[in-house]
Amino acid sequence: MFKHILVAYDGSSHAKKALDIAIDLAKKYEAKLDVIEVVDSSVFAGAGLAPVPSDVIESIYNRAKADIEDAKKAAKDKGIDAEGVVLEGDPATAILEYTNKNNVDLIVTGSRGLSTLKRIFLGSVSTRIVQEAKVPVIVVK
Repeated sequence: MFKHILVAYDGSSHAKKALDIAIDLAKKYEAKLDVIEVVDSSVFAGAGLAPVPSDVIESIYNRAKADIEDAKKAAKDKGIDAEGVVLEGDPATAILEYTNKNNVDLIVTGSRGLSTLKRIFLGSVSTRIVQEAKVPVIVVK
């Protein structure tokens, strides 16, 4: 049924649960597994403040790369050879574009507990993915 699964990952507890489910599904369906972390480039704009120092940006990317390596190791420990990639941009947009370009047929993502006010005005990454994805999406709490 599923040949190519993407799990959105950021090292959070919800993302770790999503990874576990994605690994189990990849095993069940003998599917390819991609672990994606998106560095939200809007944070580099500094919200109109001083530019974000390059060492801070480098640290953000290094953390994302470390997250991906941790996720790949977790998958390997359970018998799955996962691919990992760090992307930049708006997280939901980057995940949806990657999904479309790489023939992903299932997205697994964690849910974050945004406040009602933030959800009304900003939405969440998982909500936007569910609304706009052309493939099934599993949101893990």
